[in-house]
Amino acid sequence: MFVSLLGSGLSLAGCASHSGRPEQLISEQVLTETKMVHLQGGPFRMGSDDGYPDERPVREITATPIWIDRTEVTNRQFAAFVKATGYITAAERTPDPAHYPGIDAALLVPGAPVFSPLDPGSVVPSDISIWKYVPGACWRHPEGPDSTIENRLDHPVVQVSYADAEAYARWAGKRLPTEEEWEFAARGGLSGRTYCWGDEFTPDGIHLANTWQGIFPLSNSGADGFLAAAPVGSFPPNGYGLFDMAGNVWEWTSTSPGPGIRITKGGSFLCSPSYCARYRPAARMPGDERTATNHTGFRCVK
Repeated sequence: MFVSLLGSGLSLAGCASHSGRPEQLISEQVLTETKMVHLQGGPFRMGSDDGYPDERPVREITATPIWIDRTEVTNRQFAAFVKATGYITAAERTPDPAHYPGIDAALLVPGAPVFSPLDPGSVVPSDISIWKYVPGACWRHPEGPDSTIENRLDHPVVQVSYADAEAYARWAGKRLPTEEEWEFAARGGLSGRTYCWGDEFTPDGIHLANTWQGIFPLSNSGADGFLAAAPVGSFPPNGYGLFDMAGNVWEWTSTSPGPGIRITKGGSFLCSPSYCARYRPAARMPGDERTATNHTGFRCVK
């Protein structure tokens, strides 16, 4: 996803890239405290012929055995990584002026894109952006300097770029999943089904994922219990015992369809049937690997 920096029309494709990686410090505490699930692998049907064009065609894939985190990496876990390494995320660094020729240097300040909902009575013009570049937004302050994670330590960490997620994974002695590994895990053994739990989005009227209910981006009823990201594990796990493989926050994968782009999977709390029904295992979204947002996180594999 590409957004504008401070409304100037400046692409975030050039947000400050990772300028240094900490030494690999495999934390036994992290390996012990992070519960993982072992998947034996095997054949499954990847993609969908009924979704977006980039999900087609359905093809037979054989997944290899992996261990995968049961939940998205949390603020608590990411804070432990930062404390141990002194790591500074992309959103906390000043963007490189070389990526933004001709832009006023005063606009190049640390920060990140934040979703900006519209008033329910708004008329949505074609040129309005529902994302705003907010100076001071970062993983510690997901919506900007006035926000905090103090009461959200068990929420998924967000405002992390691909390099930030990769750095955490190395420190934990893990890596980021490929798109194929992620989709195999998300399906929970239900190969070919629409959702992680079957073919009905809300069976018996029950919400099984953190998504947007209402007219996006004007109104969210919060019928699923949340208006933004939820603590990990707030909804039932899939057939493999994995939580939040649909909705909550997008998750980085290591799969790259082109220079500077990585595929994200899973959808987020901003996905809705009226706008972006990408909370399905087959759905995928290309993301600028240098961009962090307040609806993108990750999980790891070994």
